[in-house]
Amino acid sequence: MELKFSRDNAEVDEIIDLLMEKAGKIHHTSSVREMIITALKAGQESDYLADQKLLNSTMKEMRYTNKVFAPYRQKRKVTIFGSARTERDDPMYAKCVTFSRLLAEKGYMIITGGGGGIMEAGNEGAGAENSFAVNIRLPFEQMPNRVMLANPRLITYKHFFTRKVAFVKETEAIAVFPGGFGTLDEAMEVFTLIQTGKTSPKPLVLLDDEDGYWTQWFEFVKECLLGKGFISGEDFSIFTITRDVNEAIQVIEDFYRNYHSLRFVNSHLIFRLTKELTKENIELLEDEFPELRLPDTRICACAPFPEESDEPDLLTFHRISLRFNHQHYGLLMAFIRKINTF
Repeated sequence: MELKFSRDNAEVDEIIDLLMEKAGKIHHTSSVREMIITALKAGQESDYLADQKLLNSTMKEMRYTNKVFAPYRQKRKVTIFGSARTERDDPMYAKCVTFSRLLAEKGYMIITGGGGGIMEAGNEGAGAENSFAVNIRLPFEQMPNRVMLANPRLITYKHFFTRKVAFVKETEAIAVFPGGFGTLDEAMEVFTLIQTGKTSPKPLVLLDDEDGYWTQWFEFVKECLLGKGFISGEDFSIFTITRDVNEAIQVIEDFYRNYHSLRFVNSHLIFRLTKELTKENIELLEDEFPELRLPDTRICACAPFPEESDEPDLLTFHRISLRFNHQHYGLLMAFIRKINTF
């Protein structure tokens, strides 16, 4: 039979309902039902075993990721990217240890790739008790580091793409130290996700070395990307380059000085804030960021929308809303930084 996501599958729907009832303690049953239907449809539509294995392993990895991170949802986290080949006597190793130690002292947890080099430095500075390691199975270079070996917050992935989801989905900020192809791949992924609105806005800090690794990269971006019109000037709001770990931490802290989080509800973009904005604050935002709004719309203070009731722990925050045009995500980062000045 042709299965449908609507409840038009007769006996199959009844069997799925019974299965969830027998399993017990199923949250969000409508979503779980769709996952079951998806698996059944995949089984009907493809006889290619490799496709089935990919779907299976992807879901298993994402399920386990959610399980490991779930107890720490209320803890702010910072993801650290950087080279696995950075030696322990390298100044950047010491800088990363200091950076992650200072963040841990401020109550943050650290997420790294779990390998050596900068990843080990990040876990070392924060300590195993304040760390996650999202490792990857490779033929070389990626055994779990000595800090995270046998840690319950060590996850080893088969797929790079599921690992990348964990890096970005579970963090409030990202810091990138110098590195090779893998580090640049991770950094460019984050640039793209923020620029296109495929992840929530978050501070992205590039920690430079004395040779100007990121400074030289910045010159390339200005000349070859901006100069040729491949990116726009507002995209430079996405990241900050610094050699100072204290400045890097301040960038992260300042991003959440007033801004807490955002959510789309239908055509409205809702900003949750720790401090209520005045009428004058909102008027200033409208004057400085007209490009963010759809024509003939305003920025308004608002109460929680009914659709937000599924996040009861966030209902007490102050809010403003606007009709976002989904075009200027770089400018959206500047908008949030302006909110944090009030």
